[in-house]
Amino acid sequence: MPATIKKYQEALAAVGRLVGQTPLVELKSLSPSPNIHIYAKLEWHQLGGSVKTRAAYNIIKTAIERGELGQGKQLLDASSGNTAIAYAHIAAALGIPLTIILPENASVERKRILRALGTKLIFSSPFGGTDEAQEKAKALALAEPEKYYYADQYSNPANWQAHYYGTSEEIWAQTAGKITHFVTALGTTGSFVGNARGLKEKNPAIQLASLQPDGALHGLEGWKHLPTAYVPPIYDDSLAHHELPIDSFQAYDMLRRLAKEEGLLVSPSAAANVLGAYLWAQELPPEQEAHIVTLLPDSADKYGEVIEQIFPY
Repeated sequence: MPATIKKYQEALAAVGRLVGQTPLVELKSLSPSPNIHIYAKLEWHQLGGSVKTRAAYNIIKTAIERGELGQGKQLLDASSGNTAIAYAHIAAALGIPLTIILPENASVERKRILRALGTKLIFSSPFGGTDEAQEKAKALALAEPEKYYYADQYSNPANWQAHYYGTSEEIWAQTAGKITHFVTALGTTGSFVGNARGLKEKNPAIQLASLQPDGALHGLEGWKHLPTAYVPPIYDDSLAHHELPIDSFQAYDMLRRLAKEEGLLVSPSAAANVLGAYLWAQELPPEQEAHIVTLLPDSADKYGEVIEQIFPY
């Protein structure tokens, strides 16, 4: 066993026990008929508090096992926030230095969490989004290759593989194989691609829907409007049977509804995923038996400014 892997083996195993195995709940108030069921996977119930923990852990673990990370090299990536926080929790536990390129307009909560976990932050323009942050990270990695391991979550197959080997297996088991539809948003696209591939292998009849904001200017952090953005190399556009545009204001309405009817206070992007599942359910014949699953990437904990606007005093 290479020395690098042996050094981190115990810590990786300890962190791995805190990744995944998140609960799946049925959103009964949203069902359009007794035969159509909508389920949500509560992804904040793991280390780092978001769905991105799965990809971050697999990216770090894979890089260590290949000898590409460790032995003094810093982990480097671009992120709008959740992946950065996941990296930060894991890197701190492993004793690996972390540098994150973060758009300057990321929330105060996210910046505070990252700094508390010892992350070095380099800010990119608030107008360039994650596309510009990626370019800045790539330039830094090229300038100092001996210093950084550039994870590049948008191109790294360990991203989607985390969901192929993990999330999709959990969904299949938690629904006892009854899942008929899966829907989630496109950001890095890892959660859609990995789950789509994993679930289709188990049952080729499962229908897959991808979600995007309905325009380039939107309020759904972490989402990509692919016609106007950099398309992640890991994205596979042949997987989706259905594509749904999502309006940010309708997502905010769903956020309010989830809080009042389901007792779930979630992020705008999580509410938008539920909205996508709900809209898709409305298109199905009421007599059709359907089990629709979506992901709730995170809770409302890191969105104080947005939540204040949605739920004013």
